[in-house]
Order: sequence, then C-alpha cells, then structure tokens
Amino acid sequence: MFNPVKWLPLQANGKSLSGRSDATEILAGRNNLLQLVQLRWLAVVGQLATILGVEFGLDAQLPLTEMLTLVAALSLFNLLSWLRCRTAAGDIANWELFTSLLVDVALLSALLYYSGGIANPFIFLYLLQVAVGAVLLKPRYIWVMVVLTSGCFVVLTLWHRPLILPDLVDLTLSLHYIGGLVVCFALNATLLVIFIHRIGSNLRQRDARLADLRQRAAEEEHIVRMGLLASGAAHELGTPLATLSVILGDWSHSAPLAKDPVMRDEIKLMQLQLQRCKSIVSGILMSAGEARGEAAVATTLHLFLDQLVEEWRRARPTQVLEYERSDLIDRPIISDSAIKQMIGNVLDNGIDAAPLMPLQLRVECASNWLTLSIRDAGPGFSPEILANFAKPYYSTKGRPGSGLGLFLSVNVARTLGGRIDASNMTGGGAEVVVKLPLAALTLREGNEDGF
Repeated sequence: MFNPVKWLPLQANGKSLSGRSDATEILAGRNNLLQLVQLRWLAVVGQLATILGVEFGLDAQLPLTEMLTLVAALSLFNLLSWLRCRTAAGDIANWELFTSLLVDVALLSALLYYSGGIANPFIFLYLLQVAVGAVLLKPRYIWVMVVLTSGCFVVLTLWHRPLILPDLVDLTLSLHYIGGLVVCFALNATLLVIFIHRIGSNLRQRDARLADLRQRAAEEEHIVRMGLLASGAAHELGTPLATLSVILGDWSHSAPLAKDPVMRDEIKLMQLQLQRCKSIVSGILMSAGEARGEAAVATTLHLFLDQLVEEWRRARPTQVLEYERSDLIDRPIISDSAIKQMIGNVLDNGIDAAPLMPLQLRVECASNWLTLSIRDAGPGFSPEILANFAKPYYSTKGRPGSGLGLFLSVNVARTLGGRIDASNMTGGGAEVVVKLPLAALTLREGNEDGF
C-alpha cells in the first residue's frame, strides 16, 4: 500500500539532482498524504461497521453518541486533509504527515477508551500507526510515534470504560497479564521500526546504485556517440591534412622562403604540428571499434611512462614537464592507447592552466595501485568546476566543446577500476591524482588463461 522510499529525494553519485529532486519531493509528499487519506477512509468505514455490528449484532452496550461523533470528526479531518492535498502549492512537509498520524492515534485512543480499553482486541491497531509512521516519517518522528502509542497503550490499561457484552461479566485482567501485553506491544513496535527502517535503507541504497548505473550508461552512450563522430571526422580530415602537407613541403623547398630563417622555422613548426594532427587522426582510425586489450603492446612500467613523457615533451617543445618516478618498481604491463590518451589529457589540462609555468608529474606505486600526481601552478579549480568535475562541457577554457578531455579520462580510469580526483593545493595551483589498479595493467601470460 505504501512505497517505503517514495518520499525520499531522488539521488545520483551521493548528490541530489537539484531541480528534479525538488519536484520529486513535492510529488512524493502529496502522494504520501493522499495515501494516508485513502487509508483513513478505509478506517472510517471499518470503524463505523465495527461499532454498528457490535452494538446491534452482539447486543453490546456502547456509547454510540460519543463514538459516532469521533468517527464523524475523523471523517471531517480526512476531508480537510484531502483538500490540503489537492490545493497544496508546495511541498508537504514531514511534520504534516506526523501531525496527521497523531490525529489518527488520538481518535483511535478515544474510541478504545469508550470500548473497553486494554480489553478491546482492536488495541493492536496502534501497530498499524507505528508501521505507517516507520515508512513515511523521518527517524526522529518515528521514535516519538513509538513512545506516544506505547504511552496510550499504558494509559488505556488504567482509564477506560468497560466493554459490556452479554457473555462477558466482571471481566478482569491480572496485573501480570497487562504488563505482558504492554511489553509485547513495545517490543513489536520497536522491531517494526527497526526492520522497516533497515528495509527502507536497503531500498534507498539500491535506488542510489541504480541511479549511478543509469548515469554511467548515459555517459557511456555519450562516449559512443562521440567516438562515432570522431571516427567520421578523422576520415574527413584525411584529405585536407594531406593537402596541407603537400603545400608545406612545397614551401620548404621554395627558394625565397628557404632563405628566410624565420619563415623556415615557422614552416618546420607547422610541419611538426601537422604531423601531430595526422598521428592523432591515425590513432583515432586505428582504435575505432577496438575493445580493451586488443592490439595492446607488451612493455614495462618504466618504459611506458618514459615513452609517454618523451612523446608529450616532443609534441610540446616549449613546455616544461618535471617528471619524477623515483623508487618505482619496474614490472611488465600492457601499453594501451586509451591509457596514454587518458594521461595525456590530464597533462594537457594542467599545462593549459599555467602555460608559462613548469608542470609536475610524480609517479608512485603502493598497495597494488599506480598513482600519478599532476600538479600545475595555475589559479586552481573554481568551486563550480570541482562540484562538476569530469562532467562533459564543464571547463574554464570558455570554448565550445571544452571539458570533454577530463570526462573521457575519468571514464577510462573507471573502466579500469581506478579513479581520478581533483583538488586545489594550499599554496596555489591544482592537483589531479590518477589512481589505477596494477592488476588492470599487468601483462598476463597466455597459459594463465588457458590459451
């Protein structure tokens, strides 16, 4: 009848999804109040049928005026709750649901007072109020509900009007029996709250995991679309790059240009950058559609890192990269283009933040984890960028399409079982830490897998 997690705000990666979360909370609050209204109408019908059935069917002597007045008051309150649900402009607060349940407890206590108190078998309907409260209310309200219903249970053992039935005369309950009933009620109420709360917590954790999986699926779909676009763009760029290569070759052999040292240096720089563009395009075309580990190259950890740093320095001769891998144990690994691109993207972002300052790369290995720390001397990350770190199109560069590099790098690291964290350093600048499990990079012999 009630959804244990319906009133909870929708979450992903541990954070509320701001706009959608507010709308979800408002809708959940209204639905929960509507559920209480529907449940209360059933209670009104059931109470009315029970009172009339006991009075005329069992020939009991009930104070009909008082009890029917209480049922009418409950009906009026339920009508007001229904109007509140239909006309509410904002959120239905949790304390409103708590107040609504308090009214139910108060009217149930009054009906039990006029119909035998502890001797009335319907006294255990208090447990229904506790169960509903455990599903709908926050913990601080739930335990208040347990204390109040237990208090009402105790009070009804002392003060109540006797239930007069033809076959029940001088019905008395021993003090020990009444004490046992009170202990039984308190125990049942406590266990209900504990287990319903645990079940609700498990469901919330499951929903959080599902939301995270949906987010990852959306990101992976986005990556696939970008891969298709990149592959198509690489095909289209092949012809103009070849044309530019021919033109620059002609310029380099032109006598007027060859005599000018400035133009000669600029032509060489353009040829170097053009060659880099062609290498990038070739890499995209070669890796398009490849699965992880296909066409991977066997190498060692030291050689892989040294080559990566050398290639990066060669592509950016004017930049300074301070590289340190002291006391790093060498071991066989596989060299994958995706890993190179991931680390290269992080280095590129670091040098873009402070192009005129040295960039630091420190590599460590501990507890079966490879850690690469990249530090720059730039202004650091803004709070907005840190809050949306590695989300696509969040960048300080202010260019259309910026922010995809870190987004792709984080997804590559996550696919390998690692992660990428970003923070601002105390003395200025920013630090990005890439952590990868060595098991995902280690070269395995074929006979280990039975090949």
